[in-house]
Amino acid sequence: MGKAADLSEFDRGQIVMARRLGTNITETASLVGCSLSAVVSIHSKWINDGDTSSRRQGVGRPRVIKEKGCRRLSCLVKQNRRQTVAQLTAQYSAGPSASVSENTVAAVLKAKGGATSY
Repeated sequence: MGKAADLSEFDRGQIVMARRLGTNITETASLVGCSLSAVVSIHSKWINDGDTSSRRQGVGRPRVIKEKGCRRLSCLVKQNRRQTVAQLTAQYSAGPSASVSENTVAAVLKAKGGATSY
């Protein structure tokens, strides 16, 4: 039995259409192969919002330094490999992107495989 978040868009559409055609919750759940609560939650989301998509695309906080920022940070490191994290943070924050903390810069460098020393 699938949960509401595990169902594909096709299954979600089947649930909405089956409910609109008048089938009850139990028949709809057996038709799609999901739980009764999934049918109820998807149908109520369709009634209230007009949409059945799941919000579980991404979890956690959005990244402050995106892929382009990682490349820019790598270029800053290549210019002078002996810079401290504080100096790199100051240079990165002086650019067009948002200011970031030293911990963020250190974490990005560590993830990219660079040695970080304060």
